[in-house]
Amino acid sequence: MLKQRIITALVLLPFALGGFFLLDGALFALFIGAVVSLGAWEWARLAGFTVQIQRVAFAALVALLLLGLYLLPSLAPWVLLFGVVWWVVATFLVLGYPASSRYWVATPAKLLIGLLILLPAWQGLVLFKQWPQANWLILTVMVLVWGADIGAYFSGRRFGKRKLAPQVSPGKSWEGVFGGLLVTLLICVGVAIYRDWSFASLLFGLVGTAVVVLVSIVGDLTESMFKRQSGIKDSSNLLPGHGGVLDRIDSLTAAIPVFAALLWLAGWGAL
Repeated sequence: MLKQRIITALVLLPFALGGFFLLDGALFALFIGAVVSLGAWEWARLAGFTVQIQRVAFAALVALLLLGLYLLPSLAPWVLLFGVVWWVVATFLVLGYPASSRYWVATPAKLLIGLLILLPAWQGLVLFKQWPQANWLILTVMVLVWGADIGAYFSGRRFGKRKLAPQVSPGKSWEGVFGGLLVTLLICVGVAIYRDWSFASLLFGLVGTAVVVLVSIVGDLTESMFKRQSGIKDSSNLLPGHGGVLDRIDSLTAAIPVFAALLWLAGWGAL
């Protein structure tokens, strides 16, 4: 399994890095749209679509909606707003699982949730590419998510005792959350020192980092919740040794729109 994971990562990494950091404009939107459409194909399975044509149809619908959003950039603020609202709601659904499943167990509700997860993530990345220091913004949100994952993994293994959401993901602990937060906050402080931030900028950065990291954990738990409800281990087997696309980007789908909204509030980009 480890060998398979390494081979898959080595094959995909150049394409992923090239797509994220070398493409711009329509080509970047198309690249991210392809990834999101694959995620939609996987989400349709979580929503209860077992027939292949149904899953493909949902992926095609998502692709058409992405095209519409690209042609109508004025909708971007609304897409981000819906994304942020959804992740607030998702937090309560995760904390209330399994009782909360009665609110979203129907297939139409799960399909709508899929749109609320996937479309804002695409929109956030497209906006990053249009804003100052575009690639650095993308790298920043990735580093925050990866740093939180690494910190949570080692802290959880060493100190983990109190379960975070045992009904959703028994392996995650509050100690892991605190470890992930500590790592990312230290990264933020390091950047602030290197860039000579003002105290106000540092304070905003620390708060923003905490918010993005916490919502990324909700993103991870949300997919776990839907997989548990569906009795599915991985969203698909598209990535040998890694599961599916959603399994790799679940935290990012939550972190990206929230990070974009925070930057927008800070006056980083004009929408």
